[in-house]
Amino acid sequence: MFKGLIGKKVGMSQIFDDQGVAVPVTVIEAGPCYVTQVRTIEKDQYTAVQLGYGEVSPKRLTGGELGHLKRENLPPLRFLKEFRVKKLDVSPGDEIKVDVFSQGERVDVIGTSIGKGFQGPVKRYGFSGGPKTHGQSDRLRAPGSSGAGTTPGRVYRGKRRAGHTGHERVTAQNLKVILVDPERNIIAVQGSVPGPKGGVVMIKEARKTH
Repeated sequence: MFKGLIGKKVGMSQIFDDQGVAVPVTVIEAGPCYVTQVRTIEKDQYTAVQLGYGEVSPKRLTGGELGHLKRENLPPLRFLKEFRVKKLDVSPGDEIKVDVFSQGERVDVIGTSIGKGFQGPVKRYGFSGGPKTHGQSDRLRAPGSSGAGTTPGRVYRGKRRAGHTGHERVTAQNLKVILVDPERNIIAVQGSVPGPKGGVVMIKEARKTH
C-alpha cells in the first residue's frame, strides 16, 4: 500500500510514554492529500505518485495548474510533490489521510532546512580562525590562505568558503511515529524535523531501518 503524505511542521512538543518517560516529538499537520497524477513505466519510464496538498483560492494558481487538477475534479491545491514507488496501488483522485501510517512505524521526513543567510567559514564550517594576539587586527575570523602557488595558481573549485548557509533539502531518516490523530490530521514523530515552523515536509516510509 502506498504510504506518503505532505504536511506542515507545527512545532515540537513532548509526549509521555507508558513508563512516564518524556519523548520529544515534532508535530506535523499532514493531509488530507489527493493523488493528482500517477507516473507509469509505459508513459514516463518510471513509477511515481504525485500528491497535492493545501487547498487555496483558485486565484493563487496559474491556468495550467488549475487545468492539471480539474482533470481529476480536484480542488485548487498549492503544493504538489512526487513520491517514487515500485508498485502503483492508487488512482488519480484518491484521498490519503494520516491513518495510512500507524503508531510505532518508521518514517523518513524530507524538508528544507532553515536558511542562515550569508555566513563566513568560521560559522559555516567551523574553521578555527586566526590567532587572537601577536598583532593581528582583522584576521580573527578569516579563513586563511586557500590557493596554491605557481601550480595551479588558482583556487580549486569546491573549496570550503563563505557563502549561503542552510535552505537545503534535508532528510531526517528512520523517525518513529509516536502519535496518529486522523480527526485532526496530525502525526507526531520522535525527534526533530528539518525546516521552520510552518515549513512544508514530505513523509514517507523509511528506506533504512535498524
